[in-house]
Amino acid sequence: MSKDLRPESVLDAVDATLLAALVEDARLANNRLAARAGVAASTALLRVRQLIDRGVIRGFHADIAPEAIGRPVQAVVAIRLRAHDRRHIDAFTTTVPRLPEVLQSFHVAGDDDYLLHVAVPSAAYLRDWILDQVTTHPAVAHSRTSLIFGHETGHSGPLPD
Repeated sequence: MSKDLRPESVLDAVDATLLAALVEDARLANNRLAARAGVAASTALLRVRQLIDRGVIRGFHADIAPEAIGRPVQAVVAIRLRAHDRRHIDAFTTTVPRLPEVLQSFHVAGDDDYLLHVAVPSAAYLRDWILDQVTTHPAVAHSRTSLIFGHETGHSGPLPD
């Protein structure tokens, strides 16, 4: 669960500069990060740790091309649950979004309840995965699958001025 971002979590210019630099290159060495922000290395390190503690920075990760690891077929699977009660939600969220084929899971408003970004080895595998893991799940009422023909990644959104 994400941390509660309170009003005191407003970012100043140093935080914004640090975040912009990390969005550009999350592997940036601390001394180079500090130079970009115009602060001492110890200050940059402290500020980044505070941003992590406050839940502003949620993590650092490698963006791996699914096709490079034998999972070239990607899809978005829209899921509608049978009921919106804790039992059905918990039954679903403790299993399906945690499967290794799922790259990202989104709990959404609207006609669907969840969107799953999945990557699998083949279309046949995807078909079997949907049948075996999704449509037969007791909490799932309906699913709709859309193949992804192209996928671009961007940064995490606009940063404050």
